Amino acid sequence: MNNTVDTQSLMLQMRSLAAEAASQTPPVSKVEKGAESADNFADLLSQSVNAVATEQNKSSAMKTAFEKGEDVDLAEVMVQAQKASLSFQAMTQVRNKLVDAYKEIKNMPI
Repeated sequence: MNNTVDTQSLMLQMRSLAAEAASQTPPVSKVEKGAESADNFADLLSQSVNAVATEQNKSSAMKTAFEKGEDVDLAEVMVQAQKASLSFQAMTQVRNKLVDAYKEIKNMPI
């Protein structure tokens, strides 16, 4: 049994999925719903952390399914892994900005 991967077709699939993802915009109602459902900043932050965790869990599940040989498209696995990675990086940047703001406020003269 020969398990070779056609890199050209894989790259074409990844590029087409990337172009498709770039052309899609999130629905406005979903964004408004998230903002309305958060009563305060702590709730909003908690929801964001939970969303990042969900993306990472979904990515992990897809990777495991692909490794087991289940019927999962490699391109979908890669796209989900990138979504999880980007959401984690964005959350890390938000955390860094919050820490910087806290330090700035802490160092303000009274």
